[in-house]
Amino acid sequence: MTIEQLIEYLKNYEPFMKQVAAWFTVPARQAVFAPYPDDIDERIRTVYMQRGIKNLYIHQRFAYDAVQRKENIVVVTPTASGKTLCYNLPVLNFMARHPDARALYLFPTKALSQDQLSELQEIMKITGLSIKTYTFDGDTPQSARKAIRTAGNIVITNPDMLHSGILPHHTIWVKLFENLQYVVVDEIHTYKGVFGSHFANLMRRLKRICSFYGSHPQFICCSATIANPQELAEKLFELPFTVIDNNGAPRGKKHFVIYNPPVVDQALGIRASAVKESAKVGALCVKNNISTIIFCRSRLRVEIIATYLKEQCRGFSVAAYRGGYLPNERRSIERGLREKKINAVVSTNALELGIDIGMLDCAISMGYPGSIASLQQQSGRAGRRGTDSLAIMVATSSPLDQYIANNPHFVFESNPEMANINPDNLLILMDHIKCAAFEIPFGIDELFTPHHSTTREMLEYLAEKNILKESAGKFHWMSDIYPANEISLRSASHDNVVIVHKDNHAQVIGEIDLPSAPTMIHDDAIYLHQGQQYYIDKLDWERRIAYCHEVESDYYTDAEEKTDIHVLEEFESKPLPTATLSLGEVNVRTKAIMFKKIKFGTHENVGWGKINLPELEMHSTAMWCSFSHEMINSMEREEAGEVFLGLSYILRNIAPLYTLSDYADIRVVFENCSHVTNQPTIFIYDAIPGGVGISQRIYHIFGLIAQASQEAIAACSCTHGCPACIGPMITRKGIKEKVIALLKNLHHESEEQTQHILH
Repeated sequence: MTIEQLIEYLKNYEPFMKQVAAWFTVPARQAVFAPYPDDIDERIRTVYMQRGIKNLYIHQRFAYDAVQRKENIVVVTPTASGKTLCYNLPVLNFMARHPDARALYLFPTKALSQDQLSELQEIMKITGLSIKTYTFDGDTPQSARKAIRTAGNIVITNPDMLHSGILPHHTIWVKLFENLQYVVVDEIHTYKGVFGSHFANLMRRLKRICSFYGSHPQFICCSATIANPQELAEKLFELPFTVIDNNGAPRGKKHFVIYNPPVVDQALGIRASAVKESAKVGALCVKNNISTIIFCRSRLRVEIIATYLKEQCRGFSVAAYRGGYLPNERRSIERGLREKKINAVVSTNALELGIDIGMLDCAISMGYPGSIASLQQQSGRAGRRGTDSLAIMVATSSPLDQYIANNPHFVFESNPEMANINPDNLLILMDHIKCAAFEIPFGIDELFTPHHSTTREMLEYLAEKNILKESAGKFHWMSDIYPANEISLRSASHDNVVIVHKDNHAQVIGEIDLPSAPTMIHDDAIYLHQGQQYYIDKLDWERRIAYCHEVESDYYTDAEEKTDIHVLEEFESKPLPTATLSLGEVNVRTKAIMFKKIKFGTHENVGWGKINLPELEMHSTAMWCSFSHEMINSMEREEAGEVFLGLSYILRNIAPLYTLSDYADIRVVFENCSHVTNQPTIFIYDAIPGGVGISQRIYHIFGLIAQASQEAIAACSCTHGCPACIGPMITRKGIKEKVIALLKNLHHESEEQTQHILH
């Protein structure tokens, strides 16, 4: 069956169409071409024309012309629109005439780097050009590293390797930094939140070292569609940028479906499991030979859906793909997809990026992935041949997904989100000032940030701690430690936990980041890996090793955490009719306390156990809403508890839509009687050390979020409350109405104020 035939079949298949909340069709579009520039090296033009690229798309030509004008550019076009040519064409053309020139290519993942290396080496082979291209990452053998440092015209790496393996050793990379003409940064939309804030400081360090060696490279960036590409690029690099967004690439007809699982309990508003429905829809595609990818938000769901899909599609090749798999395993899966040996893959957002996994026909997203940009990236994984393609979002029972199912225009008519970073987050900034001081001594009046006082204060603080020493007008590195090794660009944690077989410690099953370990690989957990179940015999917390063995289990485990919040400083507050809003700095302590055993198939709870692991701690920013005693006294104690749980639940789910952030970037905690306020208090905090400004945004537009939350609950068809509005834990009648009434009282800002803040 072709994808066109499957689409027609689904349109006439009543059990499927009954659950379709919206079906949008995006028409096909023709390509818009422009001729090759006259100054292109003939060998380069010939190789691309032999590949069937007779003309350029207009955005490729505009990008080339802007680079020739010495402008820094950010190219913003959809998935599979030929962005690679936007940087390869000007870089290769320049190097064909300037053999000593150097370029640095940065990709957020090793897989993207490997894709680019293959592409460039093939071009070099055909053209005969002597432009030496290498990848430099953790897998690069020591024997090859010297040749790369001295002879590499194009060095392809990732931010982590630039941070720890190149910049600190710049004295042996002199050829690169003296002749660095271009820095290419792909997928810049991924540099948001904590990762983006680290990356902006990494670029400060890169530019500082380039300046030391007398080079001032041009930056060529590419991005998926986001609302603020120019603003993000200019924040990341602190330079002016030109946006190239007039896409000239062709596109086949695209069908986008929002599928809302059937209600199985009308009174409670409970819908059929989105996990099972995603597997069912995926199996329908796979059994009809439609190459399919299913995206999930969590590693656990990836493994569960892959397990279900393998059971339903015996005789077909199904793979799971996520972080924690070893590199060789991930490369094998990518190769299997390209070579059509794998029929379906279930993945976290790790495959959202432009890794070459061949041509897929159907992309299924289990749940809203947290942003419109992410949803567009996932749906863009299907239909790379210019033929019809199908993208399906299977809604979960969460208020966020149900809001979208009831308001599909929000996804299709809204602009993609803004990517937010805070490069001057003090914790992140301090880390990179240490690294920069290790690389090159700081001048006494040198600026690392635009704020002179901040740089000077941090340098003096580090001198007081004997990490730096001030001498002859410079701050010199004095510590014995190697600072880059102490800093992870991607998370608060510098550690991973390795999962090994208990009988053969050399057999590494996978790895997991430290903050996730207490809930994923605690003692007695069932760890899922490619559908195989492993029982965790022991998590050695001190040594960061988990020991496991294979089992055949009919259940998986799901852990629960307890969170305590302590306010360190209150920045500002404002009164509401029945509450007080505050904004400040907090200390967050999280501890995994227990786990449940969930039966495969029925998802019923068949047991539980305790978790005994240390708590994890971080500082962040938060806003909190504390409620007056008068309002509390008007309700019974148990009733008040359920009202605030319901309120916390809906705010947690609706806030990401209006703060333009990812669902995972914030956390919400309710305390019956906060030790800070002595009142019932809801805390909403950034799930990122130091914060990146999300809770501050919530503080300023809290009235708008409260209004949207009220409308979402009122639109829900359940009787007393359900997972689609105030949560699955509500048992009392009348709670739903009381949460709506409470939200009405929280509308404290005028429409004009809110709109002003939003824009």
